[in-house]
Amino acid sequence: MPQVSTSWADLVLTTAHECADVLAKGADGVWSRPAGDVDWSCRAVLDHVAVGQVGYAGLVVAQPRDRYVTLFTGLDAGAPIERCLESLRVGGTLLSWAIEKAPADLRAWHPWGTTDVTGIAAMAVMELAVHTYDIAHGLGLGWVPPDEWLPDVLARLFPDAPHGHTPADTLLHSTGRTDLPGLPRRRSWRVHAAPRPARNAG
Repeated sequence: MPQVSTSWADLVLTTAHECADVLAKGADGVWSRPAGDVDWSCRAVLDHVAVGQVGYAGLVVAQPRDRYVTLFTGLDAGAPIERCLESLRVGGTLLSWAIEKAPADLRAWHPWGTTDVTGIAAMAVMELAVHTYDIAHGLGLGWVPPDEWLPDVLARLFPDAPHGHTPADTLLHSTGRTDLPGLPRRRSWRVHAAPRPARNAG
């Protein structure tokens, strides 16, 4: 059975580790602050995105058709931020390994609809990018995701996204973080999770 290209796995791994490195610059900050415009604190969003990488790995491994994986995990509420960032790297690495070995015809349930391995990988990168953006702004780091991470993610998840803008600006608009010239901020949004032909990242 053919397997998905390792390029998506590489993108997940790179994104997870680089996001952790970005957030490490704010490790001594006030993590109880709101994460940008998100209602959660920076610490709660970090927990969410780290655990989410493990959850996505669970979808790749279990391939459930009608439910999310029954996988209960979380970060120690009393753990220092440096250890939590280690968990972000661990979760991203586990997901990358799972993606690398996943069959190309994988199908798995997701709240946004049945998806495939490229959908899972793209959603994982999107979550890492936008939530690192949220936390970074909550901590005053002023970071935006690198454009080179995003073209394949946008093509996979937001095929109807507006053209003529940088990939980072397009992703942040597509996920309701910012406006674009002539386009107000989105108050609701949804990814295209359904399996579809998409070129590999890389």
